Amino acid sequence: MKKIIPGILVLVILLAAPGPAISAAPAAAWPTFLYKTTFVRAAPGKLLDLIALYKSRAAVEAAAGDEHPLWWRHAEGDQWDLMLLSPMGSYTEYYAKERLDRRARAAASPQEFLRQLAACTAWTEDVFVWGPPLDAVKAAFAAAGYFHLEIFIALPGRQEELYREREMDNAYQVGIGRPAAMIFVRDQGATWDVFSLGCYKDLKEWAELGVDLSKDQKDAAARKAGFTDAASIGPTMRTLIDMHRDTIGGAIK
Repeated sequence: MKKIIPGILVLVILLAAPGPAISAAPAAAWPTFLYKTTFVRAAPGKLLDLIALYKSRAAVEAAAGDEHPLWWRHAEGDQWDLMLLSPMGSYTEYYAKERLDRRARAAASPQEFLRQLAACTAWTEDVFVWGPPLDAVKAAFAAAGYFHLEIFIALPGRQEELYREREMDNAYQVGIGRPAAMIFVRDQGATWDVFSLGCYKDLKEWAELGVDLSKDQKDAAARKAGFTDAASIGPTMRTLIDMHRDTIGGAIK
């Protein structure tokens, strides 16, 4: 029998060793409520004007039977200034003829609003997503003063596994005393496949929850959630993604 070179033997063992596995089975609680997500970067010096413009649109939205977007303002992270989550329900519901007619009656001059919006905006990106029920999302926003967005482009064919990993991450967060994030999945629009939005009372709560737990406590919570240990959570996620960005910021009152 030929001898196996030690370096090759080590490589074979490493390649054969089982890594963290994520079930590809569809999630039990796949989201079913449709939202339009808009990321906006204000034109230079126009951020406060942009916020005021969106606020001024609330009366028109109410008259049209539309929900005002749930929104917050970037503090650190991605290039945009505002994230707006506009409830739609479904395409059939949102674009029904009676809804379109009602919007046309409610907006005295829709082109004027679009002109003002263009003057205040340097960059915008839309992605239509399926998310949690509207009542749950509205309640989370109403109680929150601070937000943490994790947004992902999955590797080809790994979208469902990424969604499942986000559920596992939520289970871990709850296990260490932090709130579960709301998970949204792409239907169409921009390239992002999944995003998780965590809602917190304030910056202090976001920064401090769970940090006092021991390594053993965190590892136990990670194993219960389906990970090898707490240190494997980030590397597991990165086996499923092509790109990942984090953004934190505050509520707009």
